[in-house]
Amino acid sequence: MNGLGFAPAEIRKPVSEFSGGWRMRLNLARALMCRSDLLLLDEPTNHLDLDAVLWLQDWLARYPGTLLLISHDRDFLDDVVDHILHIEQQTVSLHTGNYSAFEVRRAEALAQQQAAHAAQQRELARIQSFVDRFRAQATKARQVQSRLKALNRMSLIAQAQADSPFHFSFLPPLKLPSPLLKLDEAAVGYPERPLLEGLRFTLNPGDRIALLGANGAGKSSLIKTLAGSLPLLQGERLEAQELRIGYFAQHQLEQLNPDWGALKHLQVLDPAATERDLRGFIGGFGFSGDRALEPVAPFSGGEKARLALALLIYRKPNLLLLDEPTNHLDLNTRDALGMALQDYPGALVVVSHDRHLLRSVTDDLWLVADGQVQPFDGDLDDYARWLGSRRNTALNDAATETAGHERKTVRKAAADRRKQLKPLQSAVDKAELRLNQLASERKKLEDCLADPALYADDRDSKQRLAGLIADKHRLDQALAATETDWLEASTALELALQ
Repeated sequence: MNGLGFAPAEIRKPVSEFSGGWRMRLNLARALMCRSDLLLLDEPTNHLDLDAVLWLQDWLARYPGTLLLISHDRDFLDDVVDHILHIEQQTVSLHTGNYSAFEVRRAEALAQQQAAHAAQQRELARIQSFVDRFRAQATKARQVQSRLKALNRMSLIAQAQADSPFHFSFLPPLKLPSPLLKLDEAAVGYPERPLLEGLRFTLNPGDRIALLGANGAGKSSLIKTLAGSLPLLQGERLEAQELRIGYFAQHQLEQLNPDWGALKHLQVLDPAATERDLRGFIGGFGFSGDRALEPVAPFSGGEKARLALALLIYRKPNLLLLDEPTNHLDLNTRDALGMALQDYPGALVVVSHDRHLLRSVTDDLWLVADGQVQPFDGDLDDYARWLGSRRNTALNDAATETAGHERKTVRKAAADRRKQLKPLQSAVDKAELRLNQLASERKKLEDCLADPALYADDRDSKQRLAGLIADKHRLDQALAATETDWLEASTALELALQ
């Protein structure tokens, strides 16, 4: 639970209080905790942040069973799997090695297939040319028939086709003022829960920044503040007059009109544009032909994410704020997004668990931790090591705190136990003291009764003897009653001690 981002205080919260993304994490935790021989994971990283992805990667590397995994995260696949099961054009092929090795071999196979296709097309053209030239000559009839049979027997090699990639690019911003945006002594968060304080930084065209940090540290809140959708708690947010922000977050998908098609969304955004131009633009995102007219409602999460990206790009922003933009995107779309971002001239701030994307499009890493935002001195591998060290420290602190809490609990339980046993022990002690007193009195009385003078045949002796006998009778009764009290108190104490 801790590795997947659940805080200790959250593990007893009702599931109904968690969002859909956190419920997905909970389901993932349940799957991991099953003592399984076969583990099936379908896009397990979609709702995780980078910290949780790194933890899951380490966990799966130690998993002793068989893992069958679907993921569009290249780095995650490279670090977790040792075989690739490739499904394409209704066929399945198994390849040894990680995803990077598979990509190399697939590129080589496609190149070989294309070369074989080209060679076969040349051979087909040569045979067809012979047939066309000599079809009317009787002397060549046997040779023509032979070549026609060869053509019919020949297994055609299909032209090599990779999965259709998307092609799009960011439209050039209308203006690139410098600076674009500035925060001065800013505090970010919510009135009841401040997250970041004392922020001072400036964003200029060409800045390419990745935000790193644990879940709940304030990355998304900082993105919202930069976008202007979350007011500052204090300080100043100064933006250029020509600032145009492109903000992508998961809630953007929910703001799409379910009854409109992709083309209609663009037409509402830019009524003056021609349908031809809009279709040309939206086609690069996989919405061409009738697909551009179909309502958004039944679209998959990946298709909605592509459309949201298209609408964002069409606005020609000079500051891009991307909060987990690759969730639900397949590898082809991720590749296209990475390629487009590499040529983007504006400023970029991104939060993502896709390390391949971060390595491809960002230059600077900023660490959001402990209420501060500071440049991170290192790369993503250094961040993984820093994260592991921090997690170990947190676990050790938690263990120490737990041990201290357990000691306090034990001491309190012992005190409560003593408090519970005190009246029982007091009753036993009181009965024992009374028994000792009565036994001493009886000893003295028995010594008196042993005096021979007491049995003289005179009136005084007889009266004294009668008094002592009566005293002994009363003493014996008191002693018997006290023994009963002691026995009952001792039995109650023994039962309480069990």
